[in-house]
Amino acid sequence: MSRVWFAADLETAATFWRILRRDGVTLGFTSHDRDLWFDGVLHRASPGMVPSAIRRSADFEPDSAEARGAITHEAITSADLAAGRFDGAQVRIGVVDWESGEHEVLYAGTMGAVSEEDGQFTAGLASRKAELERDFVPRTSPSCRAAFCGPGCNLNAPLFTHEMTLAALDEAANSATLEEAPDPAIFAGGTLRWLDGPQAGLTAGIMANDGSGGLVLDVPIDTTAAAGTRVLLREGCDHTLETCATRFGNAVNFRGEPFLPGNDLLTRYPGPVQ
Repeated sequence: MSRVWFAADLETAATFWRILRRDGVTLGFTSHDRDLWFDGVLHRASPGMVPSAIRRSADFEPDSAEARGAITHEAITSADLAAGRFDGAQVRIGVVDWESGEHEVLYAGTMGAVSEEDGQFTAGLASRKAELERDFVPRTSPSCRAAFCGPGCNLNAPLFTHEMTLAALDEAANSATLEEAPDPAIFAGGTLRWLDGPQAGLTAGIMANDGSGGLVLDVPIDTTAAAGTRVLLREGCDHTLETCATRFGNAVNFRGEPFLPGNDLLTRYPGPVQ
């Protein structure tokens, strides 16, 4: 039977919140005056960062919560917020008994928009029930709706992923030149994940070729990354049936309707039959 919290006049309870970033880093914080260790995570005392009131409901409406705090803890920096390391991170908020370590999660969701002003940050949180608002009925489209090497596509991601090393960066073009000089036609629309350097763990989309062999990325690069930094490149796909069939031999898993007449057929002016 679960514990009934705040049933006594005096409780040894504190709030905690845990952030699981997409780059694999997990951060734990607590409102207690000393660090707490439970669930294999060290929750550091951080009175400058507090979750606001949490609203939970029994219906399908998403629960709401918000986190505010000062950018004072070494784990929460302006550079990491600007780099997007906290975008889309999973968040767990709950209460913990700082004597026994017994704890309970009150809120689970993901971190949405993060804003920063005068050394303070505010993060909007979306609960897991927000997923119920998604439209799970697929819409017809001439291009493939599946993510490359994702569910529905069913291709093996390691076959199209390559580890390479950085040769140079071009800040003006926001591009990265790799020593192996990959074919931009293959990697356009793919991703580049930094394995080393100041942006380790972050993933950027590959937009195009900069004209000199570099790959233009869709997020700002950190020019302090040195030559020799390791990156992981995932090939791209333009989601057309021709590419799926000729390049990947995967037309059987194509998730689109390339031959379905579009709206332009309805707007055509009828002409005489020849």
